[in-house]
Amino acid sequence: MDNEHPSHDDATPAPPGTENPYESPAAVYPDVPGVIEQDKDARNMGMLCHLTGLSSFVGVPGFVGPLIIWLLRKDEQPFVDDQGKESLNFQITMILAAVVISIAGLVTCGIGYFLLLVLLVALVVFCIIGSVKASNGEYYRYPMTIRLIK
Repeated sequence: MDNEHPSHDDATPAPPGTENPYESPAAVYPDVPGVIEQDKDARNMGMLCHLTGLSSFVGVPGFVGPLIIWLLRKDEQPFVDDQGKESLNFQITMILAAVVISIAGLVTCGIGYFLLLVLLVALVVFCIIGSVKASNGEYYRYPMTIRLIK
């Protein structure tokens, strides 16, 4: 019955340059699929980074919430650092897209304004997807996002 328990030889080797990669492999390999953050507080803060992006619907610019959470937790939790930057980049991209669409709406005498509705739907859908993924501990990447904060 020795096959039921893996031997020490079957253990995954430590990634180069890490002290203890087995505590948080997500911090070492954030872009590897299947890497899950185990720290519940980090997952909750990562989720909030995405959800607070919806604050633009109550009059607060969408980047304010993710910025505050990211600034408070980026040095303590690598998952929050990653997800906070991702959410901030998405919110900045949405602001830039809204400005471009507004200018296009003016140029087209209002015909282009329907794209603002498409942008708002995309904002809600992607923020919800990001918050669910972060809540599960998965690293989420928004599509079509300009990554200004690295």
